[in-house]
Amino acid sequence: MQSLTPQLMGASLGQLGGILLFLVIAVVVLEAFLWVILRKVLHYRFALPFMLVAPGVVGLLLLNLYPIGYEIGLAFSNMNLLRFRHPTFSLAIGWENLKSVFNAPVLKQQFFIPVFLRTALWTSVQVVFHVSLGLFLAILLNRPMKLRGLYRTLLIVPWALPQVIAALAWRGEYNFEYGFLNVMLTHLGIQAIQWKSDPFWNFVAMNITNIWLGIPFMMVILLGGLQSISPSYYEAADMDGASGGRKLRSITLPLIQPILTPAVVLGIIWTFNNFNVPYFINENNLETSDILVTALFRSAFDFNRYGFSAMFALVIFLILLGITIVYMRLVSFSPSTLASRKARETLTVGENV
Repeated sequence: MQSLTPQLMGASLGQLGGILLFLVIAVVVLEAFLWVILRKVLHYRFALPFMLVAPGVVGLLLLNLYPIGYEIGLAFSNMNLLRFRHPTFSLAIGWENLKSVFNAPVLKQQFFIPVFLRTALWTSVQVVFHVSLGLFLAILLNRPMKLRGLYRTLLIVPWALPQVIAALAWRGEYNFEYGFLNVMLTHLGIQAIQWKSDPFWNFVAMNITNIWLGIPFMMVILLGGLQSISPSYYEAADMDGASGGRKLRSITLPLIQPILTPAVVLGIIWTFNNFNVPYFINENNLETSDILVTALFRSAFDFNRYGFSAMFALVIFLILLGITIVYMRLVSFSPSTLASRKARETLTVGENV
């Protein structure tokens, strides 16, 4: 490793100074341009706020647009470890990369469709457990009880922990000899499970870990929705003899729908794109446990297929974009309008029970 010499420090400071000088000149040019356009040409009185905000807005746009543009350009190249310095860019290469995503293995043996189906299964299992158990805990915590604040604090701990730390801790619990789960199974007379080497149980371990991590978030969101429901609806239902299940179907679920719908869709997007848990729990790099984002990571940084991986990333981006469009359509209705309509419907619950 090269020592930190005065020459090296001077060269580094010189490069940093050049970057800072370029930024200063760019900001001055941008501010002068805005001043001429807004004040001299348009005679706009409130030009100063726009001039103050403009450098930050332009900087954020560049920080977002440049990586996206670079990724798109890389997707139309044959860059790999052998062609790292002098790759070839063309539409034909991009088309070949796109066909390879669906026709060739994205890992050593796994193809795109099985990995996609596994990702869909992973996302479905997670969202079902997060919503059902999160709603169950939220309903329990919404009732008057002693030490309710303590219970809320303890239940939110998994969400408060850094996800990487939590995943590594769970990975230690899946150790075949010393992990807590296998120790308990052995004491119960049950054979220890190969959590890390068996494909089925490794996928189960991933799901257990992420269920534990994701329930608190959904619980907090749904608890806020439950607390916004007026107790008068439940009092009216009690007077008419409605059962607990009927109150859940006719009052609770309709009135928390404006909160539940975006929470579920965001949960789908986050789980579909979750990297930490599948990557760290799958310690032995089993291809049968990879989902799309971990397969993308291994394709790029284990197999050094950079152009192919860039196209693979664009395919995943388009899938997530489709999910986002569905989300925007689902929440296009005004939550206040939807809540008011549902509230009017629940006012007649006594007539229907």
